[in-house]
Amino acid sequence: MFKVRLNTALNPFCLLLFFSALSPFRSEAQSVVIPIETQNNALVFQADANKDLLTIYFGKKLANNSEYLHVPAIYKQTSDYSGILNSAYAPSGSKNLAEPAITVTHADGNNSLDLKYVSHALKQIDNNVSLLSIVLKDPVYDFSVTLFYKTYFKEDVVEQWSSIQHREKGNVTLHKYASANLYLKSSGYWLNQFYGDWAKEMQPEESKLTRGIKTLDSKLGTRANLFQPPVFMVSLGKPATEDEGTVLFGSLEWSGNFRTDLEVDYQENLRIVSGINNYASTYTLKSNETFVTPVFLHTLSTDGKGVASRNLQRWARNYKLLDGKGQRLTLLNNWEATYFDFNESKLAGLLKDTKKLGVDLFLLDDGWFANKYPRNGDVAGLGDWQENKEKLPNGISSLVKEAQNNQVKFGIWIEPEMVNPKSELYEKHPDWVVKQPKRDEHYFRNQLVLDLTNPNVQDFVYNVVDGLFTKNPELAYIKWDCNSIIYNAHSATIKNQNHFYIEYVKGLYKVLERIRAKYPTVPMMLCSGGGGRVDYAALQYFTEFWPSDNTDPLERIFMQWEYSYFYPAIATANHVTDWGKQPIKFRTDVAMMGKLGFDIVVSHLNANDLKYCQDAIKNYNSLKEIIWQGNQYRLSNPKESNVAAMLYLDENKSSGVIFNYLVNYRYGANSSLPIRLKGLDPAKKYKIREINLYPGTESSIKGETTFSGDFLMKIGFNPDVNSSRTSVILKIEALN
Repeated sequence: MFKVRLNTALNPFCLLLFFSALSPFRSEAQSVVIPIETQNNALVFQADANKDLLTIYFGKKLANNSEYLHVPAIYKQTSDYSGILNSAYAPSGSKNLAEPAITVTHADGNNSLDLKYVSHALKQIDNNVSLLSIVLKDPVYDFSVTLFYKTYFKEDVVEQWSSIQHREKGNVTLHKYASANLYLKSSGYWLNQFYGDWAKEMQPEESKLTRGIKTLDSKLGTRANLFQPPVFMVSLGKPATEDEGTVLFGSLEWSGNFRTDLEVDYQENLRIVSGINNYASTYTLKSNETFVTPVFLHTLSTDGKGVASRNLQRWARNYKLLDGKGQRLTLLNNWEATYFDFNESKLAGLLKDTKKLGVDLFLLDDGWFANKYPRNGDVAGLGDWQENKEKLPNGISSLVKEAQNNQVKFGIWIEPEMVNPKSELYEKHPDWVVKQPKRDEHYFRNQLVLDLTNPNVQDFVYNVVDGLFTKNPELAYIKWDCNSIIYNAHSATIKNQNHFYIEYVKGLYKVLERIRAKYPTVPMMLCSGGGGRVDYAALQYFTEFWPSDNTDPLERIFMQWEYSYFYPAIATANHVTDWGKQPIKFRTDVAMMGKLGFDIVVSHLNANDLKYCQDAIKNYNSLKEIIWQGNQYRLSNPKESNVAAMLYLDENKSSGVIFNYLVNYRYGANSSLPIRLKGLDPAKKYKIREINLYPGTESSIKGETTFSGDFLMKIGFNPDVNSSRTSVILKIEALN
């Protein structure tokens, strides 16, 4: 019996979902209907007369939620021989004929599972967020699964996961244990997935899903996104465009091996089953133990990819990304200026350059540590986190003080999960390393991975960070790298090696939780040889991520475009480097589309280049709130046009910035056609002027004409991009 106290501050949706969850309506056959509604969408379950929990609708929500009951009868498809093809969480071994969400072996050796609806309940977290739980139980075995659905009403975002438990007399083996099991109906399905490698991250590839199963997965252990990230899109009916079509964005919030199965079944419906990759990860669940899967995230848009991405970005800033509504530091990194070859004197000069450039922080990258095996290259020293006495005789503290003397902050690079075999750490603790005891070691970038399933290793990694802050309380930034994948997966500590891949990630999270408990606000970059580990579980602990080691600005336009569908600009670390052949203006303008940084030799800049960078940083500081917190609109796709164009617009639709770049240099390519803007107030009047001009140049855009928002969205504006104006940044402001 539920005791209910109503909160009159709840919005209408919350009251609707509250009553729907606690007092579900029933069909004539006495089935229970559970609608999960956000601002625009609905995911609706029905527990039928047999108590099977089935998905009867997923799409744009109806005005009258009692009409969801009519949906199944509208479809005239072939027979569902099992009766549970649309199961909300399909078990295996009983009636299910499709890819299961869960597969188990019971304590008595039986492989069958049947999950029946028992109950559901709702917790109202605030006037925008609610948490629905649905309990399912096997009628024969004391085995249950609780499904959780956390909804973000305004953002149209749903997080879902499962909790698995039992009270059998003995252990139960979990062979598969998905986080989500979605079920969609349409005339066709188009998958937009992403692939890549080092320096080639986030390459999109769209294809029509045909009958059978398409699997997106990783088995790398760490740096799991090296070849394929967990994010994907599925368009329904036809490929979605930026502003048209129905599209689902999905991703698993997990920093290890993932697996997403997309199955077009014999009724031509789509089942999406996603969770931890069960590869080499059969899990032994003890009686009364609970196994909680990671979160699967999804958002649905019936108005194209742009709406879905803005919903996801807003959700990330408000709820998931660490300090998503806060500030960020612009920085100068020494890596491309010095690589491993530096000393105190050289770094002191770079610290002066940091102040001269006008950024907030100097970041000391790889190579500052190890003595017995000095870190003068990537072949030695990793794991020995003592300052190198030859390079830094006065330690990190002297550099922190020198930074303070130059009125800038100081940050440092670490890679605490990895170790070089040529290191004191490896010599002292060979049992701390992930490796098979009877096989040859196999290295990735001359490294092995430390065993984070081991509590002693967890303490060690935590102490790497804590020790730096204890000695240097003014330390202001951490760049956390992770460059190795796991070969020869084996732990010297845990007894059940099938648990290794899961326990490694849990160990990583334990360390990060300890770090954030003591240092909750210190900015940290998630770097993993580029975008090798970015996901929303990791981004709860990091303020930003490194999309790619490829900083060629032309390549970055394409990469940043794809990343922007899933991650907000404030989380995307973009650095100006010497990669590519473009001038400093082009390189800087591209980097300004996220969290700006520099990795250049400031002393090598000529006077005009330096002046341009200094002025660009000032412009960036005046615009960064719009870039970080504004709504992002993709205006001209670089894959389809000579020009890439991106707009960031504040919530009031009164101020924005438009980035425009030439991406095709052949045959006099230019912005021959006007580019239509989006998101403006059609009734407002706007002025557009060019900013970030290179010293000594004048804009061809005079900025004196006013345009209505209606004109700019229907006709557009031409940024006049051409071979002599390859990068054009425009400031748009409404007139009061």
